[in-house]
Amino acid sequence: MADGTGVRRVAVVGCGTVGASWAALFLAHGLDVTATDPAEGAQARLAAVVEGARAQLAGFGLTGAGTLRFVPTIPEALDGAEFVQENAPENEAFKRELLAEIDGLLPPAVLVASSTSALLRSAIVAACARPERVLVAHPFNPPHLVPLVEIVAGDAAVAERAAAFYRGLGRRPVILRREMPGHIANRLASALYREAVNLVAEGVASVADIDAALCHGPGLRWAAMGPHMTYHLGGGAGGIAHYLAHLGPSQERRWASLGQPALTPEVQAAIVSGVAEEAAGLSIAELEARRDRALVGILKARETVAPDPAQQATTETRA
Repeated sequence: MADGTGVRRVAVVGCGTVGASWAALFLAHGLDVTATDPAEGAQARLAAVVEGARAQLAGFGLTGAGTLRFVPTIPEALDGAEFVQENAPENEAFKRELLAEIDGLLPPAVLVASSTSALLRSAIVAACARPERVLVAHPFNPPHLVPLVEIVAGDAAVAERAAAFYRGLGRRPVILRREMPGHIANRLASALYREAVNLVAEGVASVADIDAALCHGPGLRWAAMGPHMTYHLGGGAGGIAHYLAHLGPSQERRWASLGQPALTPEVQAAIVSGVAEEAAGLSIAELEARRDRALVGILKARETVAPDPAQQATTETRA
């Protein structure tokens, strides 16, 4: 199979932006998808998102002929499923109840992956009869384009099974050694956004210029390497050890000067008006389309500095 794990049928529970994007990715890799969502109009919205996303994925040569079926109930969606991607609203109590229901309807070997962005796995699996097969698999939006999948599991073998599934779909899974609110990427993003808000609150620069400073500067490097590798190269021939020994104190001084902003009504108003100015009259839909075109272009052009372990393993196997 395209995913390398033998999975042929995936259940998608929750068909909002994230769930619909997941569905498109599965379909483009030739997997059959049964989807469900109780929201009014969910089926039509799912079809529209899938149509657009599959057109984007075709540009990467992903033209799998998986079939999509929408059903009204969870038991129907889970019937025959070999993997489950849950994408319900970010509500701990609701997810705990939903995952317990899903867990109770499936054979023991089927993995259940939750797309939660910040909730702790231990909290949302608390009511499951078989919590060991339920994991967090958090994507970045839109998951059919952004490769990252953050995996939090209670069992190492489950984590590896899930990672193999996502690698087979062209994703880049990272496995957390222990759970943490917000996982990895959202914590990094939150730290950055806190200082971006502080710069607005302190009147240092406009919202547009703060955004431009990131995407026209370090953001270009971050598409190819993370902060540790960035400073490793910043240390010259001595690498990260030289950087930390000689420039570590300057980092600590900057850390000490970082702000602790509050989202007061005044700060929120400044951000809202600044974003409106930056958007220059473009609608959310127009901005999303521009974002997706940019992501497609970056994905086709980029090469990461650190080798991908999965790609290395594939190359070694072929050799």
